[in-house]
Amino acid sequence: MKNDVLSLINQHKHTFSKGQKNIANFMLNSYDKAAFMTASKLGATVNVSESTVVRFAAELGFSGYPAMQKALQEMIKNKLTTLQRMEVANDLIGNEDIIKNVMNSDMEKIRITMEQADHESFGHAVQALVNAKRIYVLGVRSSSFLSGFLAFNFRFVFDNVIHVDQGSTIFEVLGRIGEGDVIVGISFPRYSLRTLKALEFAREQGATIIAMTDRNNTAVAKTAHHLLLAQSDMASFADSLVAPLSMINALLVAVARRRADEVGKTLENLEKIWTEEEVFVNSEDDE
Repeated sequence: MKNDVLSLINQHKHTFSKGQKNIANFMLNSYDKAAFMTASKLGATVNVSESTVVRFAAELGFSGYPAMQKALQEMIKNKLTTLQRMEVANDLIGNEDIIKNVMNSDMEKIRITMEQADHESFGHAVQALVNAKRIYVLGVRSSSFLSGFLAFNFRFVFDNVIHVDQGSTIFEVLGRIGEGDVIVGISFPRYSLRTLKALEFAREQGATIIAMTDRNNTAVAKTAHHLLLAQSDMASFADSLVAPLSMINALLVAVARRRADEVGKTLENLEKIWTEEEVFVNSEDDE
């Protein structure tokens, strides 16, 4: 396979120069770290120039270093243990100005997500939700926080929302799912097998699948009728979910605009209830 970078290195290592062999040995022994290094940092790590790293990628048949890096990341992304993920992230972020480095990384993920957004698929997902008989929202483990936020806000827009959270007995909750229903399944590395099986089951029952994940070739993505992609990489042992949350916000804005009258009436009624029940702290009293 072209994207099996380690196999390609082994196949070509007899042709490498001394500098390229240094790169090859590092990648074979520390591929989990190499996959997330820039060409400049990888070169500095093995004492070769950045241009040598770029030529190394071309020698393996890639269009450039970014293409080789992406192939290596995709090969290992879901295989790293939590400890490995933390070690890799620590190397990438460094020890200086952690706030700035992490936030710059998050902004870059949002930028990539915005540039790669499939507006047609997004529009079809919005239409499916507006027309749905019932809307199921599913996410487990770290994705449960995303699904909880989406389901919580969907309830201001729709009256047919069912949150399938990680405390649920998933297949019992999905027992009545079928044609006319929509399920939004959210899954990011390390991908949940429970989420995958639930989406496969829902599809078999005739439901429309909206999958939110980070790549279009994942098993979760392949279950989808409508696919929403958002970048997610390692901030430490925890994933950065800033871009997925931004995509969810875009989805909420889109469906709310399609049901503006209903949402307006709901919020007007809720404001009265919140005031009567003193749900929120008065900002003036909080000073």
